[in-house]
Amino acid sequence: MPQTLEAMQGVPDAMAGWRLDQAAADLFADFSRERLKTWIKAGALTVDGQRAKPKDKLHGGETLALRAVIEDDTRFEPEDIPLAVVFEDDEVLVVDKPAGLVVHPAAGNPDGTLLNALLHHCPALAGVPRAGIVHRLDKDTTGLMVIAKTLAAQAALVEQLQARTVSREYDAIAVGVMTAGGTLDEPIGRHPRDRKRQAVNASGKPAVTHYRVVERFRAHTHARCRLETGRTHQIRVHLAHLRYPLVGDPVYGGRLKLPRGAGEDLKCLLREFPRQALHARKLGFVHPASREKRVFRVPLPNDMLVLLDHLRDDRETMR
Repeated sequence: MPQTLEAMQGVPDAMAGWRLDQAAADLFADFSRERLKTWIKAGALTVDGQRAKPKDKLHGGETLALRAVIEDDTRFEPEDIPLAVVFEDDEVLVVDKPAGLVVHPAAGNPDGTLLNALLHHCPALAGVPRAGIVHRLDKDTTGLMVIAKTLAAQAALVEQLQARTVSREYDAIAVGVMTAGGTLDEPIGRHPRDRKRQAVNASGKPAVTHYRVVERFRAHTHARCRLETGRTHQIRVHLAHLRYPLVGDPVYGGRLKLPRGAGEDLKCLLREFPRQALHARKLGFVHPASREKRVFRVPLPNDMLVLLDHLRDDRETMR
């Protein structure tokens, strides 16, 4: 059945001068810009309670209100794609997403996604917007995701995400040797010249990443990152901003750097590492029904374990 979506967002002062459709695309990032433009034209997305046009300029400080009907996800086909289920009950499903699996169908990835797999695993999710998906991982990031199986659970989890009470911790293997951990509090928004990328941007949304060193190598660092916010590509953008890009990152990684004197096995592994070395290792939230705090952990995937072993061997060999 169709579901009614209601959401509100305040327009930051930093967005003064932005077009309404541009700001809406950042503030309601779960929906495509074209879909948002359709809602604006239909009066489903208003500015301070008034209808507006997609090209209207904002002053900052306005309130955008979205009330729209979302069709259920029966238009997407269930697909028998294996899921690594970590936990499941009547309210939530926690999965360990593998590398290479896109979360939601989009241009270029119309099927073969986590959403298609969820509809096969639990057909009732067709009646929950986005098949219960409340947060995302990049295609090539591995690790934990929580899925809402009911509308009530979805509302509760979205509220926790907005309140920043969902705990999310990641393992990352970065290029460069970090001297210490820290906190990066820098806003993230679309790159000014490349719409497919994100960047630290004064006009972006607040983004906070805490990071600490787990293990240092000759030219790399195993770091652990904890998110306060959940911006697109947040850890990848923030660590690249600090000049510690992730190993294998095709977008933010920059020029390949190899440790001086490294063996051929390690150099080959670094050259051919197929994805950004990022893994969502820990996820904590309040269960929507029991109201108990639940925390889940999954081990590192094999590709990152192998890389860490080679980096340790290199460190010991060169001492």
